[in-house]
Amino acid sequence: MAWINTLVFVIIGIVIGFIIARLTMRDNAQQKDLKKELEKSRYELEQYRQELVDHFAQSAELLDNISRDYSKLYQHMASTSAELMPNLPEQDNPFAKRISKISEVTDESPSQEQPRDYSDGASGLLKNAEETSKAS
Repeated sequence: MAWINTLVFVIIGIVIGFIIARLTMRDNAQQKDLKKELEKSRYELEQYRQELVDHFAQSAELLDNISRDYSKLYQHMASTSAELMPNLPEQDNPFAKRISKISEVTDESPSQEQPRDYSDGASGLLKNAEETSKAS
């Protein structure tokens, strides 16, 4: 009788183990599918972000070109109007007021030289030490 009970419990254990394995395998396959879909979505999102960055970089470059061309055109119109109408009073010349503004804007453009990585004088903690040694 003990052998029969043991055999029955082993068969019941195998059946229960098989059922649990089947249930977890389904979830595992679904998890794999969801993981693949998530990775695909992340990849597509990263591609979209890169395309967006490229688009804005190109747009900024185009706007910069437009700005430079507009400035050149305006300077050309201002100088031509001054040459073609030399006796025209300054208040009647539509470009006279803005010529100074354009020259200010072009003068404020950043310089093309590399910034220095040092200062001309002492700075930070050593500044006070040098000032006191110069004073003595």
